[in-house]
Amino acid sequence: MRNKVAITALLITGLLLFEGCKDKSELTVNTDVAEEKIQIGLSFDSFVIERWQRDRDVFVSTAQDLGAEVNVQNANGNIEEQISQIEYFIDKEMDVIVVIPVDSEACSEVLSKAKDAGIIVVAYDRLLRNCEIDLYISFDNEKVGTLMAETLVNGLPEGGNIITIFGPTSDHNVRLMEQGFRDVLEGSGLSIIYSVNAKGWLAEEAFIAVNAALLITEDIDGVMCGNDNLASQAVVALSENRLAGKVILTGQDAELAACQRIVEGTQTMTVYKPVDKLAKAAAEAAVKLAKGGKLNITATIDNGRIDVPYVKLEPIAVTKANMDEVIIDGGFQQEDEVYLNVPDQVD
Repeated sequence: MRNKVAITALLITGLLLFEGCKDKSELTVNTDVAEEKIQIGLSFDSFVIERWQRDRDVFVSTAQDLGAEVNVQNANGNIEEQISQIEYFIDKEMDVIVVIPVDSEACSEVLSKAKDAGIIVVAYDRLLRNCEIDLYISFDNEKVGTLMAETLVNGLPEGGNIITIFGPTSDHNVRLMEQGFRDVLEGSGLSIIYSVNAKGWLAEEAFIAVNAALLITEDIDGVMCGNDNLASQAVVALSENRLAGKVILTGQDAELAACQRIVEGTQTMTVYKPVDKLAKAAAEAAVKLAKGGKLNITATIDNGRIDVPYVKLEPIAVTKANMDEVIIDGGFQQEDEVYLNVPDQVD
């Protein structure tokens, strides 16, 4: 009898131990595994232009808030370096590659490799040409040129002499900007006495261009600069010839120094592109595409190979008259910094 009781006790103990192990095993099997984060590779042309740092910060912050990780690379204006960065992103099996291209054409081969690897490709601000991409998000770049041309046409008498300093031809946005600019200028009576495309958006190209034009004639009425960085050196050349503030000078990007020049009177206008809105929208779109979602986009643009879905945001012409309303009240630049050199105009 004692043996039977002992055996029964051992059996009960064994069953309890088994059930305990069974429960522990089930707990282990049902443990949740953390979801892997979406990986985004972001390759910039360079950070020479002030706005790109802002684009970067807003894009990264938005993507992180949505649970993605962003690997930021800077090509420093070197197309071979940018191609190498994209190859690195492919090797790292990124879910999305976002590119601000140094050269709109030169990345086509490496981006074909990215598409073959199943990676989503987004062209940010500048169109990627002759390759398959999933999205192009930018501003209406023809309108950028239109706004600059309208400033010159509306502010100058017929027959006025102007200089045009566009960005590099390798930037597809420049072609669009120039188209919008020339469409407005046609029939205006204004005369382009000197025109150049600044290599690599280098500011010193504008300094050289203005001085070269002044050798042709000292009668200069307006200078169209493709961005504010170019305008920074155009105004130096104009100042040295006592023309700063006497000619109409345009730019783009609403950089702080340009806003300061506008309220001081040495630059007439800049084209403001709400980059915070652009960067946020791009990050949201990249994450959504990576998750297999679809974007509600009807507009497209021909990149030489396919019609690319195109998110097109509106640029705004900024002058002294609307500086406070658009730039300061909108939080893009700070009032005390914009009016640093004209403090008596601060409210």
